[in-house]
Amino acid sequence: MKREIYVIGHINPDTDTICSAIAYANLKNKIDDRKYVAKRAGSLNSETKFVLDYFDIKEPDYLDNVYTQVRDMEIRRIDGISKDISLKEAWTIMERENIVTLPVLSNGKTLEGLITVDDITRINMDIFDSSLLGASNTSIKNIVETLEGELVTGDLNDYLEGGKILIAAANPELMENYIDEGDVVIVGNRYESQLSAIEMNAKCLIISDGADVTKSIKSIATKAGCTIIKTPYDTFTVARVINQSMPVGRFMRQNNLVIFNLEDELNEVRATMAKVRFRYFPVLDDEGNYVGMVSNRNLIGAVQKQVILVDHNEKTQAVEGIEEADILEIIDHHRIGNLETLNPIFFRNQPLGCTSTIIYLMYKEYGVEIEKDIAGILCSAILSDTLIFKSPTCTRVDIDAANELSKIAKIDIFKYAKKMFSAGSDLKKQSPDKILHQDFKTFNLGKVRVGVGQVNAMDRDGLSSIKKKLNSYVEEYIVKANYDIIYFLLTDILESSSELLAWGEGAEEIARKAFEIGEGKDLYLPGIVSRKKQFIPGIMRVLQQEI
Repeated sequence: MKREIYVIGHINPDTDTICSAIAYANLKNKIDDRKYVAKRAGSLNSETKFVLDYFDIKEPDYLDNVYTQVRDMEIRRIDGISKDISLKEAWTIMERENIVTLPVLSNGKTLEGLITVDDITRINMDIFDSSLLGASNTSIKNIVETLEGELVTGDLNDYLEGGKILIAAANPELMENYIDEGDVVIVGNRYESQLSAIEMNAKCLIISDGADVTKSIKSIATKAGCTIIKTPYDTFTVARVINQSMPVGRFMRQNNLVIFNLEDELNEVRATMAKVRFRYFPVLDDEGNYVGMVSNRNLIGAVQKQVILVDHNEKTQAVEGIEEADILEIIDHHRIGNLETLNPIFFRNQPLGCTSTIIYLMYKEYGVEIEKDIAGILCSAILSDTLIFKSPTCTRVDIDAANELSKIAKIDIFKYAKKMFSAGSDLKKQSPDKILHQDFKTFNLGKVRVGVGQVNAMDRDGLSSIKKKLNSYVEEYIVKANYDIIYFLLTDILESSSELLAWGEGAEEIARKAFEIGEGKDLYLPGIVSRKKQFIPGIMRVLQQEI
């Protein structure tokens, strides 16, 4: 699969942010063989939803961060094993695949435990219990495979249910004293010893050295329900390796496992790995299914997420984790912010009314035809950002672009804009938090943290209903979110004016000074409709004087 490159706007997306991301991802996919995907870093407002619905375009998926995660590491796709396979088979797989840890899975996807080389070594070196084979519920199939043997009598799918392992080295008379029902007896080609073991109700006979088994012994064993396995191994070898037929489920590690998820951030993974001495760690997906294994070495090869930023270039407005991402491009129309990159990048910043205008120009420059739906959302973004060409940020280039795009999209600019802004200003049913963050940006000037929100409407009636909602909510939010000042512009598009709401110590005084509003007068800003070009520069100018 091609690695995805995310095209994403700021964390409080407006129509320009979303439409720019969609349109630019579409353009990049047409001119580049890499895979570009539009994403959103926040919830859509009503206006943007109207635009996407109108032109039948799917809403971009939400991306809450671009931290480097486990999914960005090279995950070794080590196949899991069943808990029923033998220790020897597990060891063989480890040697063949050159690995030291195997995941034990049920249904091929649910992690039950881990078995390691150290576990198998410890079992062979430290365990001398002759009854462990039976206690482990070992299958006849495992014993046959481990001893590279042949089933003479019995059922491969049968299991041991107790008993011990012993070697029939004594004469038959003495054997009767220490063979118990359910035992596994290792014996050579001595007829009397074989018969005695069967008569003592041994569960299984292991015939060493590839010795033949007589018809009479087979018949007697079959009637007695005794399994006979013939192996080419000698008695010493059988005794040494038979415990390797025990199932891994008996010895796998199940408790205190260190498990990672695909979404886990690499910083946390690195810290966890440093605290434990395991070599490999299982990785699960969002549904809890096993994916593969990672080790310390895989941390080195982890690849940063690749992103293209549209309609912003400031860290405070960017998706969380942007400092860890590989920023490939920035397409924007705002002031130059404080983002830093390790390498030179393609940065296109033009003093236009809308980022979507820049993207329209890029379609033209690359000679790429603009489809009707893409033309529709680009035109919508320009109308939204320029307030139907009334904003002082609007240029002749924006107007020409919108007119050309409206022809492709087959829309009447003013009739369509009225519907779009009406949808965006219908805020009666929305929560105060959604209203505040519908179009909200954060700015830092020295130690002062300022948040500025804005909503636009075609008339003042659509704005007055939300003031009460916002007042009580923002009074608490400003403290909780650690802002010094929050401003909110209620912009009347037709009148080209804004009413200002202000919270925070000195916020109202700063606004009065910035826009020369006398004491006792309403915070009414005639001619102020642009947050970027009119409002924020005025506020910042006063703040700089006071710092």
